[in-house]
Amino acid sequence: MNPKYRYKPMNRPPATTAHIRINRQSFASKSIEGEVSAGGFNWQFNWQFSNDQLLVEPPLGRALIQDALLRFLVKADYSLETGGDYHFTIRSKF
Repeated sequence: MNPKYRYKPMNRPPATTAHIRINRQSFASKSIEGEVSAGGFNWQFNWQFSNDQLLVEPPLGRALIQDALLRFLVKADYSLETGGDYHFTIRSKF
């Protein structure tokens, strides 16, 4: 077999698992508050689902999680419960 065409196994794409806890849910104020952690970072978030505004604190590493977290919240919106623990996979390693 020609070494130039030797089989090379595909590498797995980078991934990080994010863990979420819902601390408070209010339909009166149309918001969900919680905590998210991934790759050694920890954040608190507040999602105003009436206007799709997501606030994530502290700012350190916020750019790594904000878009993926918002996509998860929009997708899982009606199944989220106060006190619930959830997780999702981010397609990057950090």
